[in-house]
Amino acid sequence: MNKNYYAILMAGGVGSRFWPVSTTDFPKQFHDMLGTGETLIQKTFSRLSQIIPKENILILTHESYNDIVLKQLPSVNQEQIILEPAMRNTAPCILYASLKIKKKNPNAVMVVAPSDHWIEDEMQFVANLQRSFDVCEREETLMTLGILPTFPNTGYGYIEFDKLDSRPIKKVVQFREKPNYATARKFIQSRNYLWNAGIFLWSVQSILKAFEEFQPEMFLHFMKGYDLYNTEDEKAFITENYPLAENVSIDYAIMENAKNVFVLPATFDWNDLGTWGSLHEKLDKDENNNAVVNAKVLLENSSNNIIRSDAKKIIVIDGLHDYIIVDKEGILLIYPKSKEQDIKSIVKKLEVQN
Repeated sequence: MNKNYYAILMAGGVGSRFWPVSTTDFPKQFHDMLGTGETLIQKTFSRLSQIIPKENILILTHESYNDIVLKQLPSVNQEQIILEPAMRNTAPCILYASLKIKKKNPNAVMVVAPSDHWIEDEMQFVANLQRSFDVCEREETLMTLGILPTFPNTGYGYIEFDKLDSRPIKKVVQFREKPNYATARKFIQSRNYLWNAGIFLWSVQSILKAFEEFQPEMFLHFMKGYDLYNTEDEKAFITENYPLAENVSIDYAIMENAKNVFVLPATFDWNDLGTWGSLHEKLDKDENNNAVVNAKVLLENSSNNIIRSDAKKIIVIDGLHDYIIVDKEGILLIYPKSKEQDIKSIVKKLEVQN
């Protein structure tokens, strides 16, 4: 394997739309959401290790999840886990991790990948990474993988690429926020828009140059601790200084400003597993389109439901259509799939009550 290949595995999210299974204490990336016998972070780590040396895969997560990561990824050592003392979105943590990587290997090329996505056809995923790494090693390029849209999804951001660019790797025109349905339909009809999967690739030199240009204050803020990174004194510096960094995404901080951004339309199937509805799409279903995880069910006159239970109890449902039914310890959720985006706000209301 190429010793210059690195990965930053993003594992700090809470996944509140998957409540009550995903909680602040134990978020969705650490659950076996698909019922495969592996958690999402385990599947992602395994997929990346097909092309990247295991010791070069860094896990970026909140400090409260450190022990969970070590338990679920036994081949990872403590030095590979980069702990955020505070949640500051994706730009600060990527900058911090990139500086640590540069100190280890200034010739590194890396992929930044979410830990909680579903990807099918791993051979194509690896091939897409290899093609992107080859470009990033040769050129000063910031790359992303875009997903060919299959319907006008309003839950994803979009990447607009140059319509006249006939090359396999396209020049990015702009990143677009999550659209309404009418705008999403126009994107699909234009045929030069891709879903933004949040997978980025670049050389360590290219991304740090971009930070220095577009986020000079943040760059200098983290550079103050450069001599301490990968030493015993790093933790004290990060604990004090990390919470002072601006709360901003890598898309907004870098990708929307840089001119050397390119996208490779991915050749693998992808789902961000962001909601119960998106999980429903990927699970096996019965003849009435009901998906069941872990539970024993008796279904009568019911369709298009997703049912999950941690306990091996029997769940009887009659006359229910398009619902999310989740039973977990002291919580039972019965919620319409059409309102699944509102689950996040339900969690906040319950937190206020408690």
